[in-house]
Amino acid sequence: MKTDDAALLRMMPAVFVLIWSTGFVVARFGMPHAPPLGFLSVRYALSILAFCAWVAWARAAWPQGRAQWLHLSVSGVLMHAGYLGGVWVAVKGGLGAGLVALLVGLQPLLTALWVSATGSEHRVSGRHWLGLALGLAGLVLVVGHKLQLGEASLPNVAAGLFALLCITAGTLYQKRWVQPCDVRTANAVQLMAALAVTLPLALLEEGSVQMHPELVGAMVWSVLVLTLGGSSLLYMLIQRGAATAVTSLMYLVPPTTALMAWVLFDETLSLSVLAGLALAAAGVALAVRPPTAKKETT
Repeated sequence: MKTDDAALLRMMPAVFVLIWSTGFVVARFGMPHAPPLGFLSVRYALSILAFCAWVAWARAAWPQGRAQWLHLSVSGVLMHAGYLGGVWVAVKGGLGAGLVALLVGLQPLLTALWVSATGSEHRVSGRHWLGLALGLAGLVLVVGHKLQLGEASLPNVAAGLFALLCITAGTLYQKRWVQPCDVRTANAVQLMAALAVTLPLALLEEGSVQMHPELVGAMVWSVLVLTLGGSSLLYMLIQRGAATAVTSLMYLVPPTTALMAWVLFDETLSLSVLAGLALAAAGVALAVRPPTAKKETT
Protein backbone atom coordinates (compact mmCIF):
# COMPACT_ATOMS: atom_id res chain seq x y z
CA MET A 1 0.00 0.00 0.00
CA LYS A 2 1.29 3.46 -0.89
CA THR A 3 2.18 5.89 1.91
CA ASP A 4 -0.46 8.41 0.76
CA ASP A 5 -3.15 5.72 0.68
CA ALA A 6 -2.21 4.53 4.16
CA ALA A 7 -2.39 8.09 5.49
CA LEU A 8 -5.85 8.56 3.96
CA LEU A 9 -7.05 5.34 5.56
CA ARG A 10 -5.83 6.49 8.97
CA MET A 11 -7.69 9.79 8.53
CA MET A 12 -11.00 8.18 7.54
CA PRO A 13 -12.35 7.59 11.10
CA ALA A 14 -11.63 11.17 12.21
CA VAL A 15 -13.18 12.65 9.06
CA PHE A 16 -16.21 10.38 9.45
CA VAL A 17 -16.80 11.51 13.05
CA LEU A 18 -16.56 15.18 12.05
CA ILE A 19 -19.02 14.75 9.18
CA TRP A 20 -21.47 12.53 11.06
CA SER A 21 -21.51 14.95 14.01
CA THR A 22 -23.00 17.69 11.84
CA GLY A 23 -26.24 15.71 11.46
CA PHE A 24 -27.93 17.21 14.53
CA VAL A 25 -26.79 20.70 13.53
CA VAL A 26 -28.42 20.19 10.14
CA ALA A 27 -31.60 18.96 11.82
CA ARG A 28 -31.70 22.10 13.97
CA PHE A 29 -31.57 24.26 10.84
CA GLY A 30 -33.86 22.20 8.61
CA MET A 31 -36.59 20.74 10.81
CA PRO A 32 -38.59 23.96 11.44
CA HIS A 33 -39.22 24.29 7.71
CA ALA A 34 -40.19 20.75 6.60
CA PRO A 35 -41.81 17.54 7.83
CA PRO A 36 -39.10 14.97 8.63
CA LEU A 37 -39.90 12.28 6.08
CA GLY A 38 -40.62 14.88 3.40
CA PHE A 39 -37.19 16.41 3.96
CA LEU A 40 -35.55 12.99 3.87
CA SER A 41 -37.39 11.99 0.67
CA VAL A 42 -36.07 15.07 -1.13
CA ARG A 43 -32.61 14.41 0.33
CA TYR A 44 -32.62 10.80 -0.90
CA ALA A 45 -33.85 11.77 -4.37
CA LEU A 46 -31.19 14.46 -4.81
CA SER A 47 -28.51 12.14 -3.42
CA ILE A 48 -29.48 9.41 -5.91
CA LEU A 49 -29.16 11.88 -8.79
CA ALA A 50 -25.76 13.01 -7.49
CA PHE A 51 -24.47 9.46 -7.09
CA CYS A 52 -25.77 8.41 -10.52
CA ALA A 53 -24.03 11.39 -12.14
CA TRP A 54 -20.83 10.46 -10.29
CA VAL A 55 -21.18 6.83 -11.39
CA ALA A 56 -21.73 7.82 -15.02
CA TRP A 57 -18.74 10.15 -15.00
CA ALA A 58 -16.46 7.55 -13.38
CA ARG A 59 -17.99 4.61 -15.27
CA ALA A 60 -18.18 2.72 -11.99
CA ALA A 61 -19.47 -0.84 -12.00
CA TRP A 62 -22.91 -1.58 -10.58
CA PRO A 63 -23.35 -4.47 -8.11
CA GLN A 64 -23.66 -7.88 -9.76
CA GLY A 65 -26.48 -10.30 -9.08
CA ARG A 66 -29.91 -10.08 -7.48
CA ALA A 67 -28.60 -11.20 -4.10
CA GLN A 68 -26.18 -8.27 -3.88
CA TRP A 69 -28.92 -5.81 -4.82
CA LEU A 70 -31.22 -7.36 -2.23
CA HIS A 71 -28.63 -7.17 0.55
CA LEU A 72 -27.78 -3.57 -0.33
CA SER A 73 -31.48 -2.71 -0.34
CA VAL A 74 -32.06 -4.24 3.09
CA SER A 75 -29.05 -2.43 4.57
CA GLY A 76 -30.16 0.80 2.89
CA VAL A 77 -33.65 0.61 4.36
CA LEU A 78 -32.20 -0.01 7.82
CA MET A 79 -29.34 2.52 7.75
CA HIS A 80 -31.09 5.32 5.86
CA ALA A 81 -34.88 5.01 6.01
CA GLY A 82 -34.99 3.44 9.48
CA TYR A 83 -32.15 5.21 11.25
CA LEU A 84 -32.53 8.70 9.79
CA GLY A 85 -36.31 8.44 9.77
CA GLY A 86 -36.38 7.59 13.47
CA VAL A 87 -33.92 10.34 14.41
CA TRP A 88 -35.65 13.09 12.42
CA VAL A 89 -39.14 12.08 13.55
CA ALA A 90 -37.95 12.16 17.17
CA VAL A 91 -36.29 15.58 16.78
CA LYS A 92 -39.31 17.01 14.94
CA GLY A 93 -41.56 15.67 17.69
CA GLY A 94 -39.67 17.66 20.31
CA LEU A 95 -37.19 15.14 21.70
CA GLY A 96 -33.97 16.94 22.61
CA ALA A 97 -31.03 16.38 20.32
CA GLY A 98 -28.95 15.36 23.34
CA LEU A 99 -31.36 12.62 24.30
CA VAL A 100 -31.55 11.36 20.71
CA ALA A 101 -27.75 11.26 20.61
CA LEU A 102 -27.71 9.37 23.90
CA LEU A 103 -30.15 6.76 22.62
CA VAL A 104 -28.38 6.25 19.30
CA GLY A 105 -25.04 6.33 21.14
CA LEU A 106 -25.91 3.00 22.74
CA GLN A 107 -25.16 1.33 19.38
CA PRO A 108 -21.63 0.17 20.29
CA LEU A 109 -22.95 -1.65 23.35
CA LEU A 110 -25.69 -3.40 21.36
CA THR A 111 -23.16 -4.33 18.68
CA ALA A 112 -20.70 -5.69 21.24
CA LEU A 113 -23.42 -7.71 22.94
CA TRP A 114 -24.46 -9.23 19.62
CA VAL A 115 -20.89 -9.98 18.56
CA SER A 116 -20.11 -11.53 21.93
CA ALA A 117 -23.27 -13.64 21.95
CA THR A 118 -22.97 -14.92 18.38
CA GLY A 119 -19.20 -15.13 18.00
CA SER A 120 -19.61 -13.55 14.55
CA GLU A 121 -16.25 -11.74 14.95
CA HIS A 122 -13.37 -11.98 17.36
CA ARG A 123 -14.42 -12.31 20.99
CA VAL A 124 -15.06 -8.99 22.71
CA SER A 125 -12.26 -8.81 25.29
CA GLY A 126 -12.30 -7.27 28.73
CA ARG A 127 -10.34 -4.32 27.40
CA HIS A 128 -12.98 -3.72 24.75
CA TRP A 129 -15.78 -3.95 27.33
CA LEU A 130 -13.93 -1.41 29.49
CA GLY A 131 -13.58 0.89 26.50
CA LEU A 132 -17.27 0.58 25.67
CA ALA A 133 -18.21 1.27 29.30
CA LEU A 134 -15.97 4.36 29.44
CA GLY A 135 -17.42 5.57 26.16
CA LEU A 136 -20.96 5.18 27.47
CA ALA A 137 -20.06 7.00 30.69
CA GLY A 138 -18.57 9.86 28.69
CA LEU A 139 -21.62 9.95 26.46
CA VAL A 140 -23.95 10.22 29.46
CA LEU A 141 -21.87 13.07 30.92
CA VAL A 142 -21.92 14.98 27.63
CA VAL A 143 -25.66 14.82 27.03
CA GLY A 144 -26.88 14.29 30.59
CA HIS A 145 -27.34 18.01 31.26
CA LYS A 146 -29.83 18.13 28.38
CA LEU A 147 -32.13 15.52 29.92
CA GLN A 148 -34.84 17.66 31.50
CA LEU A 149 -38.16 16.68 33.00
CA GLY A 150 -40.89 16.69 30.37
CA GLU A 151 -38.52 16.69 27.40
CA ALA A 152 -39.34 13.12 26.44
CA SER A 153 -42.59 11.48 25.43
CA LEU A 154 -43.24 7.80 24.78
CA PRO A 155 -43.74 8.11 20.98
CA ASN A 156 -40.58 10.19 20.56
CA VAL A 157 -38.49 7.87 22.74
CA ALA A 158 -39.84 4.96 20.69
CA ALA A 159 -38.72 6.72 17.49
CA GLY A 160 -35.23 7.20 18.94
CA LEU A 161 -35.02 3.56 20.03
CA PHE A 162 -36.23 2.50 16.59
CA ALA A 163 -33.38 4.51 15.03
CA LEU A 164 -30.92 2.83 17.42
CA LEU A 165 -32.10 -0.66 16.47
CA CYS A 166 -32.02 0.17 12.75
CA ILE A 167 -28.46 1.56 12.66
CA THR A 168 -27.22 -1.37 14.78
CA ALA A 169 -28.95 -4.01 12.66
CA GLY A 170 -27.96 -2.26 9.43
CA THR A 171 -24.29 -2.13 10.36
CA LEU A 172 -24.21 -5.80 11.34
CA TYR A 173 -26.23 -6.83 8.28
CA GLN A 174 -23.98 -4.94 5.87
CA LYS A 175 -20.83 -6.35 7.46
CA ARG A 176 -22.22 -9.90 7.23
CA TRP A 177 -23.98 -9.98 3.86
CA VAL A 178 -22.89 -7.12 1.58
CA GLN A 179 -19.94 -8.09 -0.60
CA PRO A 180 -17.28 -5.48 -1.43
CA CYS A 181 -18.32 -3.33 -4.38
CA ASP A 182 -18.01 0.22 -5.62
CA VAL A 183 -19.06 2.58 -2.82
CA ARG A 184 -20.83 4.97 -5.21
CA THR A 185 -23.10 2.40 -6.84
CA ALA A 186 -23.66 0.68 -3.48
CA ASN A 187 -24.84 3.95 -1.94
CA ALA A 188 -27.09 4.64 -4.91
CA VAL A 189 -28.82 1.26 -4.50
CA GLN A 190 -29.19 1.76 -0.74
CA LEU A 191 -30.73 5.20 -1.23
CA MET A 192 -33.14 3.93 -3.90
CA ALA A 193 -34.45 1.37 -1.41
CA ALA A 194 -34.66 4.01 1.32
CA LEU A 195 -36.60 6.37 -0.95
CA ALA A 196 -39.01 3.60 -1.94
CA VAL A 197 -39.88 3.08 1.74
CA THR A 198 -39.80 6.73 2.89
CA LEU A 199 -41.69 8.49 0.10
CA PRO A 200 -45.07 6.73 0.59
CA LEU A 201 -44.89 7.53 4.33
CA ALA A 202 -43.93 11.15 3.59
CA LEU A 203 -47.13 11.58 1.55
CA LEU A 204 -49.10 10.87 4.72
CA GLU A 205 -47.38 13.63 6.74
CA GLU A 206 -48.93 16.97 7.56
CA GLY A 207 -47.20 20.11 6.35
CA SER A 208 -45.01 20.78 3.37
CA VAL A 209 -41.42 21.65 2.53
CA GLN A 210 -40.90 25.44 2.75
CA MET A 211 -38.11 26.95 0.67
CA HIS A 212 -36.38 28.82 3.47
CA PRO A 213 -32.64 29.69 3.25
CA GLU A 214 -31.94 27.58 6.35
CA LEU A 215 -33.68 24.59 4.77
CA VAL A 216 -31.83 25.04 1.48
CA GLY A 217 -28.51 25.16 3.31
CA ALA A 218 -29.44 22.11 5.39
CA MET A 219 -30.44 20.21 2.24
CA VAL A 220 -27.25 21.06 0.35
CA TRP A 221 -25.12 20.00 3.32
CA SER A 222 -27.17 16.83 3.83
CA VAL A 223 -26.77 15.73 0.22
CA LEU A 224 -23.19 16.74 -0.55
CA VAL A 225 -21.53 16.20 2.83
CA LEU A 226 -23.61 13.88 4.99
CA THR A 227 -24.82 11.48 2.28
CA LEU A 228 -22.13 11.60 -0.41
CA GLY A 229 -19.35 12.02 2.14
CA GLY A 230 -20.48 10.55 5.46
CA SER A 231 -22.45 7.58 4.15
CA SER A 232 -19.66 6.67 1.75
CA LEU A 233 -17.10 6.76 4.56
CA LEU A 234 -19.34 4.64 6.80
CA TYR A 235 -19.75 2.08 4.02
CA MET A 236 -15.99 1.85 3.53
CA LEU A 237 -15.27 1.69 7.27
CA ILE A 238 -17.73 -1.18 7.72
CA GLN A 239 -16.19 -3.08 4.83
CA ARG A 240 -12.64 -2.59 6.11
CA GLY A 241 -13.04 -2.99 9.89
CA ALA A 242 -14.67 -5.03 12.63
CA ALA A 243 -18.21 -4.03 13.56
CA THR A 244 -17.30 -3.25 17.17
CA ALA A 245 -14.43 -0.98 16.10
CA VAL A 246 -16.54 0.93 13.58
CA THR A 247 -19.54 1.44 15.86
CA SER A 248 -17.32 2.50 18.74
CA LEU A 249 -16.56 5.63 16.71
CA MET A 250 -20.21 6.63 17.27
CA TYR A 251 -19.29 7.43 20.88
CA LEU A 252 -17.32 10.41 19.59
CA VAL A 253 -20.27 11.87 17.67
CA PRO A 254 -22.22 13.42 20.61
CA PRO A 255 -19.11 14.99 22.19
CA THR A 256 -18.07 16.39 18.82
CA THR A 257 -21.60 17.69 18.29
CA ALA A 258 -21.38 19.40 21.69
CA LEU A 259 -18.22 21.18 20.58
CA MET A 260 -19.88 22.28 17.35
CA ALA A 261 -22.89 23.58 19.26
CA TRP A 262 -20.53 25.55 21.51
CA VAL A 263 -18.91 27.17 18.46
CA LEU A 264 -22.05 27.73 16.38
CA PHE A 265 -24.74 28.35 19.01
CA ASP A 266 -22.67 29.49 22.01
CA GLU A 267 -23.88 26.60 24.15
CA THR A 268 -22.04 26.27 27.46
CA LEU A 269 -19.43 23.55 27.89
CA SER A 270 -19.67 22.55 31.55
CA LEU A 271 -17.09 20.57 33.50
CA SER A 272 -19.25 17.47 33.11
CA VAL A 273 -19.21 17.90 29.33
CA LEU A 274 -15.44 18.33 29.26
CA ALA A 275 -15.02 15.25 31.47
CA GLY A 276 -17.34 13.36 29.15
CA LEU A 277 -15.25 14.33 26.15
CA ALA A 278 -12.17 12.89 27.81
CA LEU A 279 -13.93 9.68 28.89
CA ALA A 280 -15.44 9.12 25.45
CA ALA A 281 -12.09 9.63 23.74
CA ALA A 282 -10.38 7.20 26.14
CA GLY A 283 -13.13 4.64 25.70
CA VAL A 284 -12.97 4.75 21.92
CA ALA A 285 -9.18 4.43 22.02
CA LEU A 286 -9.52 1.23 24.06
CA ALA A 287 -12.40 -0.19 22.03
CA VAL A 288 -10.89 0.31 18.58
CA ARG A 289 -7.30 -0.70 19.40
CA PRO A 290 -6.53 -4.04 17.73
CA PRO A 291 -5.49 -6.94 19.95
CA THR A 292 -1.75 -7.30 20.54
CA ALA A 293 -0.26 -10.28 18.77
CA LYS A 294 1.15 -12.89 21.10
CA LYS A 295 4.84 -13.66 20.76
CA GLU A 296 5.70 -17.19 19.82
CA THR A 297 7.74 -19.17 22.32
CA THR A 298 10.66 -21.24 21.19
